[in-house]
Amino acid sequence: MRAVDLANSPAEAGLSDAAVRHMVMAAAAMAAKALTDTEQSAEGRLGTLMDAYGRVQAARGPAAPLSFGRFRALLRGDLARLLPAAVPAEEMDGVRLIDPDGDFDEDFFDLEIEQRVLMRALAKTTHGGRPASTRTLEAEMDQDRVFTALRKRMDQDAYVHGRSSLIRMPAGSDAQLRRLNLPSSVAEFYRPVCFDAMWDRWWFACPVCHWPMKVTVHGSRAGTRTGGVRCFHRPHATWGAAYSFKLPDAGRPPVLRPQSRPAAPSGAQAVLFPDLTGQVPEPVPVEGHKALTRGVWRWTTVPGLVEIALFDALRERGLSVALWPELDAYDLLVTAGQGASRAEFRLDVKDYTSALLLAKKIQADGGDRGGAEWLVVPDYRESSLELVGSVAGEFALKAATASGIGELICKKAGAAWQ
Repeated sequence: MRAVDLANSPAEAGLSDAAVRHMVMAAAAMAAKALTDTEQSAEGRLGTLMDAYGRVQAARGPAAPLSFGRFRALLRGDLARLLPAAVPAEEMDGVRLIDPDGDFDEDFFDLEIEQRVLMRALAKTTHGGRPASTRTLEAEMDQDRVFTALRKRMDQDAYVHGRSSLIRMPAGSDAQLRRLNLPSSVAEFYRPVCFDAMWDRWWFACPVCHWPMKVTVHGSRAGTRTGGVRCFHRPHATWGAAYSFKLPDAGRPPVLRPQSRPAAPSGAQAVLFPDLTGQVPEPVPVEGHKALTRGVWRWTTVPGLVEIALFDALRERGLSVALWPELDAYDLLVTAGQGASRAEFRLDVKDYTSALLLAKKIQADGGDRGGAEWLVVPDYRESSLELVGSVAGEFALKAATASGIGELICKKAGAAWQ
């Protein structure tokens, strides 16, 4: 275990509650990943567990000691129990890193990044405070770097082309990616397919976002083993980007079988809902293919799918729509109506796993700094609308789901949304 000076732990030193939560969650994720990684050596797994244990101890401080055995046990339950008693759980309440099947829950990735985004926003209003000096706040995230690279030419058309390409093609063959004609500073974010998405020398693209899906193998009490493939983004998996397969003979790719899918929604939400009927991904060779890094995929491709879907749907209905005006001051500018009834809608799409963290981010930013009037959440985040809308209202912002704003704009324009 690495040495930790408990006398100068973050909790004792006055680090913010948000920073302590992030420190505990990041350390717990290291440990949970190691605990469930059957490919790693026992020695390597233990080393990671001990390192993570030391980090959690540092966050808790000397007044709240935790045995190593207790630490391991808590990794399989509610993460809030790992926090110091004085730190409120908030977005960590009820979060579990290991699912009932014993696999690492990939939703952690979203929450961890959302915590970091919030802390960086808070740091901008902190003058000389310790939170701004933490390693987490200093770390540069991929999505920031790629946006900087896209803006470098200060050309709106080039920006729209580059960002649209990252959304519409988050993975592809080397030849396909070359044809995108992206600047090298953007193309560098396409990397070899990650190990978690590979079966032997094959990978499978999500039918919703087209990024490589996670591949797992499970054993039963009867001794049989089966495989599973699902999108790393839970809403996509819920929509039907989830499959099972029988373990194939050596050298052969798996044949996927769709798992259960929800019924398509009715009403306004039916317009943007992806129909995956009959779509079963084929195996794609790892060699000669690349995919975006996970950060760029999660924070550019995934929310971008909602932006592009709204753009396409509104354009099809005859409205004037612009993507990412002024090099991404906000996401969509929509013009509805004519003459005296003409109205503009400035939209910013936000896809946060934690509604609480999004609400805090809005407060830390003092609303929307880019000039948006509407904060739009994906339809699958509809449950966050009450909280987000309440906080947005404090800054004269309005909030809606993607389908809700689409329907509202069409009504204003005298067009049919459905």
